[in-house]
Amino acid sequence: MNRAFLPFVKSLFVAMLAVSSVAYAAEEKKAPKADPAKGEAIYTQGDASRNVTACLACHGPAGNSTIAQNPKLAGQHPEYLAKQLADFRTPQRNNPIMTPISKALSDEDMKNIAAYLDKQQQKPGAARNKDTVEAGKKIYRAGIAEKNVPACAACHGPNGSGIPAQFARLGGQHQEYTAAQLISFRTGARNNSAQMTTIAKRMSDDEIQAVSDYIAGLK
Repeated sequence: MNRAFLPFVKSLFVAMLAVSSVAYAAEEKKAPKADPAKGEAIYTQGDASRNVTACLACHGPAGNSTIAQNPKLAGQHPEYLAKQLADFRTPQRNNPIMTPISKALSDEDMKNIAAYLDKQQQKPGAARNKDTVEAGKKIYRAGIAEKNVPACAACHGPNGSGIPAQFARLGGQHQEYTAAQLISFRTGARNNSAQMTTIAKRMSDDEIQAVSDYIAGLK
């Protein structure tokens, strides 16, 4: 390379870095950081002006639902939770209660609520059916080879902690809720994960109940 050309290349490189930095800064400015305090306000009080009911009415204080049909949300990964809230706006996860609420929330609201719940401590659950706990454990840890059902632990972790931004935290969740979601995936009532739809279609009711009960006891 001609030495006289080097200063020009260096200047061009510096200019490109400067433009990239400005663009990145602008992008950061457009996407404000989630505010857990604002999320807590909506979670605990709702917003009457938008007909948003307080989340704790169904999901309990600090995200620890005591109603088996409503999921515990405490400690859930914020990216996953915000995505689920957004999905309730679509036919992929239509729900008579959550769909109207999610449509009234802004994307920022969803991120704020998710950030608040991420900081909460989930109260542990427990497996209840001693007759199926070993079967549930086997499905969760090893899958069902003859049905080509992969181990739940492969994506959701050995203790059900999940993988941030990708796979939900499952450990300690209500048996009834987990089973209902697997059945919804199987029937197509919930259609926001092609992977889970495929897996659930290969599972029987007994297998779903066994693994859901085992998951409830994971810590």
